[in-house]
Amino acid sequence: MNYMRTAILLAGLTALFMGVGYLVGGRGGMMIAFVMAAGMNLFSYWNSGRMVLSMHGAEEVDERSAPEFYGMIRELAARAQLPMPKVYVMHEDQPNAFATGRNPENAAVAATTGLLNALSKEEVAGVMAHELAHIKNHDTLIMTVTATIAGAISMLANFGGMFSGGNRENGQPFGLIGSIAMMILAPVAAMIVQMAISRTREYAADRMGAEIVGRPEWLATALQNIERRAHQTENYSAEANPATAHMFIINPLSGRRMDSLFSTHPATENRVAALMAFARERGAAPAGWTPAPQRGAPSATPWGGETAADPWSGAPGRGDAGRGPWG
Repeated sequence: MNYMRTAILLAGLTALFMGVGYLVGGRGGMMIAFVMAAGMNLFSYWNSGRMVLSMHGAEEVDERSAPEFYGMIRELAARAQLPMPKVYVMHEDQPNAFATGRNPENAAVAATTGLLNALSKEEVAGVMAHELAHIKNHDTLIMTVTATIAGAISMLANFGGMFSGGNRENGQPFGLIGSIAMMILAPVAAMIVQMAISRTREYAADRMGAEIVGRPEWLATALQNIERRAHQTENYSAEANPATAHMFIINPLSGRRMDSLFSTHPATENRVAALMAFARERGAAPAGWTPAPQRGAPSATPWGGETAADPWSGAPGRGDAGRGPWG
């Protein structure tokens, strides 16, 4: 049912793009917009991952440059029965993360340096399990195509409003008032569709991510911490590319722009409540659970110290002595 709803919303976003083309140039503009939408979808299918990673200045890391973070992704991917994705780090202070790629065989996960520095290992594991769940659910292609079309709608609406000049003879059928309305309403409508698509997928990724990592409360506390810090720290690459906001685990926009009036994500408190209800179903969290500690604090969780057992394999923990937590 969620996939059917997502398909309908994607069709609506494409129709909105064609509608903006009609407002800009009449029937001819609508046909050009249709061809452009088809071309963008094809381009996004093959280049979605590289395009979004480039927008956010993501740098690929490997087992030598980030051994613990890379090893965490490898273990989580194995638990999720997924091919090993490419792993990237974005040099942003705001804690956040996203996944991209056209399919599980060509996927990538990206985390900000803020996420790796501010959250505990348990919380990072919960976040990255959520991103792998998006890959497993084939959400990444849908979310990237949505970002591409939404960005194009905003660009086309602004272009049409600036250059049509309200001249009916040039094919703009509704004059100056139509141009102004298009510039304002088309990007807002695209944002609402993005919001609806994202919300159909976030709850499912939260639940599957909790299943992958095995501890729903790790993801729950991570969401709370990211939400709090996201409002305090600006994500410059996301502010420059607001059409990609729905791809992040928490809305990365600071709220200083109109873009943040419409959240592309469900309310964090609702996501946390759903995760903790799932934890109680599994018997994994007591009623009086407490958030996982921040990185560097004493911890009784499986990754908490040098002698701690690995939470999945039972192998001895590697510890953090003498180096940073991510190698």
